[in-house]
Amino acid sequence: MGLFDKLFGKKQQQESLDQGLQKTREGFFGKIAKAIAGKSTVDEEVLDEVEQALVSADVGVETTVKIITKLEARVARDKYLNTAELNNLLKQEIQSIMVPAPNDSTYINYELPTGHRPHVILVVGVNGVGKTTTIGKLAHNFSLAGKSVLLGAADTFRAAAVDQLTIWSERTNVPIVKKEMGSDPASVAYDTVISGVARKSDVILIDTAGRLHNKAHLMDELTKIKRVIQKVIPDAPHEVLLVLDGSTGQNALEQARHFTAATEVTALAITKLDGTAKGGVVIAIADQFKIPVKFIGVGEKATDLLVFDKQQFVEGLFQL
Repeated sequence: MGLFDKLFGKKQQQESLDQGLQKTREGFFGKIAKAIAGKSTVDEEVLDEVEQALVSADVGVETTVKIITKLEARVARDKYLNTAELNNLLKQEIQSIMVPAPNDSTYINYELPTGHRPHVILVVGVNGVGKTTTIGKLAHNFSLAGKSVLLGAADTFRAAAVDQLTIWSERTNVPIVKKEMGSDPASVAYDTVISGVARKSDVILIDTAGRLHNKAHLMDELTKIKRVIQKVIPDAPHEVLLVLDGSTGQNALEQARHFTAATEVTALAITKLDGTAKGGVVIAIADQFKIPVKFIGVGEKATDLLVFDKQQFVEGLFQL
């Protein structure tokens, strides 16, 4: 049992996931049901319909082709494949292409590493993806799990970002380090880490500016933040968490390309999956970037930020 599982069990997480994936599941399975209606075997027509269903769920062309190619090979090998087997095969193929975390069980049963303290998480992502809300939810869940948390409001270019993080600080009773709007983000990050060490915090969550119009400037800013943090903790940040809005579908893939080019992203959080039929983008992102998805957002409640389990996710996608 992991750190967050102590707060809400696997059954509750599966229920939240099933509800969050409802729109994607209904759209996807509506097309699959149409594809196999009246069919006794999986033929070329069925595979074409499955391909369209995957693309419409924003699994993406590149990842869809991988899945369909494997299904075609299975059909060719077995000669006869009935439609009742199709869902199981799809589940197997989708799971197989989703990159595992460096230590799969550690990510599924989330625990903080024991080799250092505090654990510094630098959170990146464009404005509007739910980045600050994700930080607030993480702070809430870490706190409930008995961990001391410190927030750093280094998105100093938007007053709303600092205000929003301050609200989460007050709501979760978690301290925050902030400065006036327009301050150097790196100086906020530095002061946050200094304060976190002095407080003996377990976790430090640092928000960063959500700008993507100038990739070179973004890279320079993030590099500077890392450099000043490492003056205090040489191996920090221990995680660079990229937050993506799952409801934007293929646009989330484009954001991932920009951020992975600009900085060393180590994990992903994909939000707003409950409001979209494009939940398949999680599969595309995991496949194309080979970066583990660590958290997914499937609702408004703090407990709707789930530790990502690819098997649980695929089961939720196929839950009838």
